[in-house]
Amino acid sequence: MPDAVVIGAGPNGLVAANVLADAGWSVLVIEEQPEPGGAVRHDRGVHPDFVNDLFSSFYPLAAASPVLSALHLEEHGLRWSHAPSVLAHPLSDGRCAVLDRDIETTAAAAEAFAPGDGAAWRRLCVLWDTLRPDLLDALFTPFPPVRSSARLLWTLRAAGGLRTARTLALPVRRMGEEEFRGEGGRLLLAGNALHADLAPESTGSGGFGWLMSMLAQSYGFPVPAGGSGALTEALVRRLRRQGGEIRCGERVQNIVIRGGRAVGVRTSAGAAVPARRAVLADVAVPALYRELVGAEHLPAQLMADLLRFQWDFATFKVDWALDGPVPWRAEQATRAGTVHLADGLDELTRFAAQIALRQVPDRPFALFGQMTTADSSRSPEGTESAWAYTHVPHEVKADAGDEGITGAWDRTDQERMADRVERQVERFAPGFRSRIRARRVLAPPTLEALDANLQDGAINGGTTALHQQLVFRPVPGTGRPETPVPGLYLASAGAHPGGGVHGAPGANAARAALRSRRAPGLAGVQRVLTRRDRTGRKR
Repeated sequence: MPDAVVIGAGPNGLVAANVLADAGWSVLVIEEQPEPGGAVRHDRGVHPDFVNDLFSSFYPLAAASPVLSALHLEEHGLRWSHAPSVLAHPLSDGRCAVLDRDIETTAAAAEAFAPGDGAAWRRLCVLWDTLRPDLLDALFTPFPPVRSSARLLWTLRAAGGLRTARTLALPVRRMGEEEFRGEGGRLLLAGNALHADLAPESTGSGGFGWLMSMLAQSYGFPVPAGGSGALTEALVRRLRRQGGEIRCGERVQNIVIRGGRAVGVRTSAGAAVPARRAVLADVAVPALYRELVGAEHLPAQLMADLLRFQWDFATFKVDWALDGPVPWRAEQATRAGTVHLADGLDELTRFAAQIALRQVPDRPFALFGQMTTADSSRSPEGTESAWAYTHVPHEVKADAGDEGITGAWDRTDQERMADRVERQVERFAPGFRSRIRARRVLAPPTLEALDANLQDGAINGGTTALHQQLVFRPVPGTGRPETPVPGLYLASAGAHPGGGVHGAPGANAARAALRSRRAPGLAGVQRVLTRRDRTGRKR
């Protein structure tokens, strides 16, 4: 019998398992998919000569994460790779905002849009350098981060106090208008805010866009050499060296609860798997409570709060194998690993408004990844492994274009939407479509089928908006990994601090389990897992 059962072998589940194993616990990880990794996997499914990441690709939060740093994954085979430039946001007139790991290069690109904007960018970087240690400590530690928050408040006071706090709370459109005279700096902030589901007019989107931009400035947008799954492989290799076990291709049917406490799990095949000390769930919040636990074991208020749980945007993704580099009109975009595709801030607002109206956007804002530019091992020399993803509503009421995309995401919907994404790329890279050797479409239902945590491809475990962050994540409460069921801990992106590959929810859940000294007796666990109900079936 393991000390802990971890449900889900995504990055948070694997981090949780590693932390527990380091503390001397025996750990079993159970994963529904045939391989570990969750949303951190790659394959050669587009073309045999090309490596394409199935979900996530660039990892600034991983590079900044003290959680992952403490695991020393480089000792277990992980190697990071960077594109020459971090990010580019081209416009149809040929101008291009650029974010580079060299501050002076980024500042010069902003200055090209308007005099004084280079100095404005440097000021934002100075603020970041002042706040970074305490801000990252508060971000990656369990909520409430009392000590780091106290330090952060003191540092914030020294950095401008309420005026700085006001700036970071602004919608990113307003923040950009206050900080920059030209479009360049504004586009970098706003495009980065839309890495989450934060519209340019959303409260707090300025702070999030600034955070992502500063992470890019300090750490870049690194990729695992060889494919995103190399990060998973390093976590798995490390866990197994510590004695941990992973079982793939097994789905957990429910969490077994005895005397109000989680004591193990049962798989869909009927196998009983007891846990001596804890169950940790790298599982989407609604599925955990409604399906794996059940209302009978939970407070009525929690079940009522789940009715208000909000997912982040649904996702539509296209992968390509390209015969040559992308023919960007703006030369600066050729060196960037990530390219943002929207012709100005107003187009970003239009895109977000159409999603709010439950319309499929007619000019989708696309995040475009040039993977061979970031890691030369991804495809043959002179070619490019590439992808783009955009967002769509979970429930489609209309198509803002004129092609009748319905949201059923059948073959017709998929092909029409993939063509629309390619036309968006063509606006900034004429001739792009002539270089496509092969493509793969990953519609919202496809992404969910590949990882059940991604409801319609929602990649952040729930909205990043303020009403579902901090003490409100995943529902109003403490913002901690403990659940109403003793012995059960939430280890997914649904917990604070939320989405992104940084491992904090998993590490926080593991540390919470380690702090708990309560553990059921072995005999009691075995009895509850094998007893039969009145129909004679195992419970």
